[in-house]
Amino acid sequence: MKFKFVIAVICLFSTGNNLFAQGDLLITPTRIVFEGSKQMEEINLVNLGKDTTTYSISLLHYNQTPNGGYKIIKRSEAGAMIADPFLRFFPREVTLAPGEPQVIMLQYRRKAEMASGEYRAHLYFRSEKDYKQLSNKIMDTLKTVSVQLIPIYGISIPVIIRTGALNVITSLTNLRLETEKDSIKSLNLFINREGNCSGYGDLTVKFIPLKGKTIELGRVKGVKIFTDLNQLSVSVQLVKLPVLALKEGKIKVLYTSPGDTKYIVYAEKELPISQQETEITQIGANPDNVK
Repeated sequence: MKFKFVIAVICLFSTGNNLFAQGDLLITPTRIVFEGSKQMEEINLVNLGKDTTTYSISLLHYNQTPNGGYKIIKRSEAGAMIADPFLRFFPREVTLAPGEPQVIMLQYRRKAEMASGEYRAHLYFRSEKDYKQLSNKIMDTLKTVSVQLIPIYGISIPVIIRTGALNVITSLTNLRLETEKDSIKSLNLFINREGNCSGYGDLTVKFIPLKGKTIELGRVKGVKIFTDLNQLSVSVQLVKLPVLALKEGKIKVLYTSPGDTKYIVYAEKELPISQQETEITQIGANPDNVK
């Protein structure tokens, strides 16, 4: 039987946490912002795998899609606000034994002609294992498998430069509860952005009853909306509750600064909840009922 091997390229983005590990590579920090007088950043890598692995490091460009995904684009398509001309990093390739750490130095060089606003690129870490040799070994040992998926892991972290007069305004609209049978599954909404900067923060959903204590229903950390988007669709998974558990109160959504920084509320929105179970979906589906 003729063997076929498929190389699957997997590009993974950081979720906004301080630590990110995937494909046996641990990276910290996972989001870099140069602003004010900051000019240098150290990126720490650790090989968590069992094999010695070489990683190449480069700059890539992505556009964010309206549903929160990412689409790789060419540098020529990225427009004028790209960070590449102002960034230097070294080394550009590292070979790490199991458990071995490595520091990558990232430098920002400001230029006088820079326009006000936000410049962006993604630092891309790609595993350079010998996949051809790996596939040959598999072919020598397997006799019945016709297709073998071999993942090539790539991890991207955003690098942002902010300079000059900056402004960003975010708002929350179109809150919609999604139910499944007799339970509330998620809260869907839009984050809207205006200005020359991206938005970045945590989304928290709370239920505030007319009587009793406030209940946290769900939270998503590190929600970002880049400058190529004016509106982002987000779905927040909620704790499993019967529909009738939410009555005589309101749902409140907060978009705030990340948990490791000074607490700031960027945007908030409320969704009133009817006492009647049948009215919950109607309220959630009608933007006019959102205050």
